[in-house]
Order: sequence, then structure tokens, then C-alpha cells
Amino acid sequence: MAERLAEVEARIESVHQLSSVIGAVRAIAAARLREAKARLPGIQTYARTIGEAIAQALALVPQAPANAAKGGNRKSIVLAIGAEQGFVGNFNGRLLDALTPLTRSSRTPSCELLLVGSHAASAASERVLTVNWSAPMATHAQEIAGLANRIADALFDRIANGEVSEVLLVHAATDAQQPESPVQVRPLLPFDFSRFAPLARAQPPIIQLPPERLLAQLADEYVFAEICEALVLSFAAENEARMQAMVAARENVARRSDELAARARLMRQEQITEEVIELASGGASMR
Repeated sequence: MAERLAEVEARIESVHQLSSVIGAVRAIAAARLREAKARLPGIQTYARTIGEAIAQALALVPQAPANAAKGGNRKSIVLAIGAEQGFVGNFNGRLLDALTPLTRSSRTPSCELLLVGSHAASAASERVLTVNWSAPMATHAQEIAGLANRIADALFDRIANGEVSEVLLVHAATDAQQPESPVQVRPLLPFDFSRFAPLARAQPPIIQLPPERLLAQLADEYVFAEICEALVLSFAAENEARMQAMVAARENVARRSDELAARARLMRQEQITEEVIELASGGASMR
């Protein structure tokens, strides 16, 4: 009985240590979630500023650039942003559920999958999804700008030859109205200039480039801003999912700890009872 009680007490200590680890992981995820939410307004302001510049540049050209034609022998690209680390529940599963039909659709003869996030890449490998390019997801908010540059370079290298008909962006985003972060699918390219109404000013802006070239560069800059925003949103959603997973794990650990503590108390009572019976039996024998 003593050995069994020692085993239960050792398990209780192990559960307490696990609870401390869970609390630490939850605290780190909460700090990173706050960091992401603090950076998001700045990125959105940057995107709005570029959007206003596009609207002013559109007023300088006789006609807005038309979107590139789709179809033919051209291919599509799906840029998906997943989780870098584990303990995120079904975060990557929902992302892969959303992008699987996109990569296997018949809208274009071929499709390339650009996937961000090592844990998401492992999950994609288990589903036998072909990943044409991958990169680790940022683990700190200050790494997002550098990662966005890497993604933009890989993306624009692929569309430079004019064989890409469209680029779709797939990522998760936090939503207080839903228990799980929803997955967003939105077109990134061809660039939709119709989103910006031409903004004519009494005093036209001074420009150093032809309006068409200026528009093209502003569009590239806006795409970069959209990639940054998607990375921050996904970074926040990943850490929110990790927080929720840790809350559930902590509840399970607390329940298990209570069960082990109750078992230990019962075993102590049984041990004391056995000792009392032995003492009573020994006293009766001596008498």
C-alpha cells in the first residue's frame, strides 16, 4: 500500500509541474496576442495611406488599369498562412480544410501552394498536399516585416513571367463572436483598382514617375501591406488558439489533480486503518 501511495503522490507532483508549464505557455501566448493587436492599427493605417495615394494616382490616368485576364494555360497561386508551433487545437486543420479545394480546383490547369508555418507544413504533408514553397511563421511580432519581404520576393518572382492568373490569400483571423478563429480566403492578385475611387484634387500631386508606373509601384506596395496585415492577423489568431487550448488543458489537469488527490486521501485512510488493525491485533496477542 505504501508503494502505491508513493506512486500516486509522484503523479500528483508531475501533474502540478505540468500545470505550471501550461500556465507559462498560456502567459506567453497572451503576451504575443497583445503584441500583435498593438501592431495591427499601424499596419492598417499604412495600407490606408497607400490606398489614398492610389486613389490620387488614378485621377492622373485616363483609364484605370484593367485586371489581367484569367484562364488559358496560366496557373494560380495559393498563399496560406498557418501556425509555426503546436498546442493550437484544430487551427491548422481548419486552414487546410479551406485551402484544399482551392489547390485542387479546375479553374486553372495548375496551382502552386505557398505555405507559411512549419507546423502547418507538417499537417499538409500528412494530408499529401504538395507544397511548392514554404517558410517558418514568425514567432515574434517584430519578425513579421522581414517575413513579409521574403513572401513578397517569392511571390513576385513567380508572377514576373506573366504566367500567373491569380493569387489567393488564405489565413485565419481573430473574431470575438466565434469560438474558433475564422479562415479568410481573399484575392490578392490581379490587383483590383476598382476598390479605389479616383480622387481628383484642386492641386494635383507632384510626381516624379509616369502615372502608370507610379500606380504599378503603389499596387505592389499595397499588396505588401496586405501580406503584413494577414501575417499579423494569423499571428494573433494562432496565439489566441494556443491560449484557448491551454485553458482547456488546464481545466483537464485540474480535474485530474483533484481525482489523484481524492485517491491519495483514500489510500492514506486505508493505510491508517491497516496500521490501527495491526496495532490492535498485536495488543490483543500480548494480553
